[in-house]
Amino acid sequence: METTDLAITGMTCAACSARLEKVLARVPGVAAVQVNLATETARIEAGGVPLPDLIAAVERAGFGAKVPVAGAGADSGGGSGLPALILAAALTLPLVAQMAFPLFGVQTMLPPLVQLALAAPVQFWAGARFYAGAWASLRGGAGNMDVLVVLGTSAAFGLSAWRVLAPGHGHMPELYFEGAATVITLVMLGKWLEARAKRSAAAAIRALMSLRPDVARVEREGEIVEMSADLVTLGDVVVVRPGERCPVDGTVIDGASEVDESLITGESLPVGKAVGDPVTGGAVNGQGLLRVRATAVGAGSTLARVIRLVENAQASKAPVQRLVDRVSEVFVPSVVFVAVLGFCGWWFLHGDAEGGFVAAVSVLVVACPCALGLATPTAIMVGTGVAARHGILIKDALALEMTHRVTTVAFDKTGTLTEGRPVVCDIVPGRCDAATVIRLAAALQQGSEHPLARAVVARAGADGLAVPPASASRAIPGRGTAAVVEGRALLLGNERLMEESDVDLSSRAAEAHALEAAAKTVMWLAAVNDEGGRGGSVLGLIAVTDPVKATARAAIDGLRELGVEPVLVTGDNRFVARAVADALGIRRVVAGVAPEDKAAEIAALKIGGDVVAMVGDGVNDAPALAAADVGVAMGTGTDVAMQVAAVTLMRGDPALLPQAFAISRVTYDKIRQNLFWATVYNVVALPLAASGMLSPAIAGAAMAFSSVSVVSNSLLLKRWRPRRKA
Repeated sequence: METTDLAITGMTCAACSARLEKVLARVPGVAAVQVNLATETARIEAGGVPLPDLIAAVERAGFGAKVPVAGAGADSGGGSGLPALILAAALTLPLVAQMAFPLFGVQTMLPPLVQLALAAPVQFWAGARFYAGAWASLRGGAGNMDVLVVLGTSAAFGLSAWRVLAPGHGHMPELYFEGAATVITLVMLGKWLEARAKRSAAAAIRALMSLRPDVARVEREGEIVEMSADLVTLGDVVVVRPGERCPVDGTVIDGASEVDESLITGESLPVGKAVGDPVTGGAVNGQGLLRVRATAVGAGSTLARVIRLVENAQASKAPVQRLVDRVSEVFVPSVVFVAVLGFCGWWFLHGDAEGGFVAAVSVLVVACPCALGLATPTAIMVGTGVAARHGILIKDALALEMTHRVTTVAFDKTGTLTEGRPVVCDIVPGRCDAATVIRLAAALQQGSEHPLARAVVARAGADGLAVPPASASRAIPGRGTAAVVEGRALLLGNERLMEESDVDLSSRAAEAHALEAAAKTVMWLAAVNDEGGRGGSVLGLIAVTDPVKATARAAIDGLRELGVEPVLVTGDNRFVARAVADALGIRRVVAGVAPEDKAAEIAALKIGGDVVAMVGDGVNDAPALAAADVGVAMGTGTDVAMQVAAVTLMRGDPALLPQAFAISRVTYDKIRQNLFWATVYNVVALPLAASGMLSPAIAGAAMAFSSVSVVSNSLLLKRWRPRRKA
């Protein structure tokens, strides 16, 4: 199966998007279709279907389709149709103004032919887009908003024109030119405002796309060459001057500076960068000159991946939208039926065919499924965009809808709640002083990539100790390391290694057990007596701990305020797990869980009816992330975890998690508000129009206002800010 995105033109309401989905779904080979009214895109999953066949199917349905240009969807709208709108407004104003003449004692109306001359260009030139859309819709076998507008305004204009042009009217006939012209002008105004609002809703994509510079300065054969950022290849050395944006992801190989990554990770403060530190494409360099070796370019860069995730989320369709689509399919025929029913009711019950005609026109004009169609996608567009601006990437609309329902969060420990970088916290001298213990231990650990080894070597470097060379070094899997340092055979490892080597531990056993009870990992350093490495004495102990992240406690407290219960699920022993849980206020702990069993633990949590989120950062967390209702990956973790997860926290900061749940809930609240008001609007407006209490002009204004109000309500999400602890 392949996924194809198409930019769609000609959609005007939810009925259009629902019909297009049905048309594309009938194409042989198409497995799934999502058409988004707000982004005006179609996402098609199909196997072996040529692109021209998909475009042809769209065109047969009465719409236009083309392959989208990156960023074009975000920039579209906002200014289209403005000249026609201005002309329509200028011609409509005299027709509306005459209705106010009696207020100033003027009883004369504009001559009928003048009214006809003013209304005709509005009806057939400015309103030509509605006729084209209605014809395309009917040709495709369904109705849409354009059909309703055309039916209502054409009836009003046609009756008025007949009364003006037909002979036999010796007095000023009742005309509805101002109603037809006002409806078209107000609907055009509403669509123009709606397009501007949708463009504002898509601002997140435009902001992300503007981050990547067009030009990069690359070192080639000893010279700095300016070239397109698209031509930079892996391994190139890029020079980033102060104040410039980094064009690629890479690693600093020379220089030091501070960079602003706020639009990518949501981190408001500049981050210090030195040799060996990673930098992200799009980040703004501070005062220092940096030389960066490219590690990811083009589609593989962090910025490109972020843009893809946000685009995918905004183009996806929430499950709640399916009900809206089903309603939209029958909406237009139902409105036409109500209009006919209203006309007949006035005619038969009151003998007033003209009153019935006005009521029917009002019904056709006031009804519009646009507000229903825009209620969900505009809220999702704004919500996911705001989340991305704060460093929270939401994969799709389903993830957004599920996240607000989460009741339990299962945390991995290492790299999620803790730093994932062990540090030496205690040194207990035995037959050597503390400096000698760490110096000899670092000698044994030279060259090892194990996290505990790196912690020991880093401590020796921080203390300024000269580390001697080691010989005859050998790793003892699951136990530790053996080597000869300064002529002595040494062992560094766990208690099991010492016991198997007959080392007497009694002198430091009490200290070791106290350190382990405090959730610290203990390494024993011993000198052995014989060449076989058996028997000997303890030179000292080294305790290592993985520090809890500074924001972890705030994250747990924030989740509890939202009514979400945290659970710690870790492979560490129960002492370490319990100590971390106690420090963070987590009551439920599942310790000693093998990586392959974490998914089973998540399933067990779900059995009780909880909606479970899993937070992790490693490859071993991927099965559990997939098993959870919502998988949350730390952006500082592995690519596998981020691909599986529904939500990614770009900074690897657990404090972002309550914010992710909060923005999900706020966005879903906006969806419900939009759907409520869009539904109430039609429930209230249709009976009022059918009863003759709304004139066509007021009905047109109400219809335009309904769509604009829904989009504007969604835009209020842009004001969302995360709660800050006092």
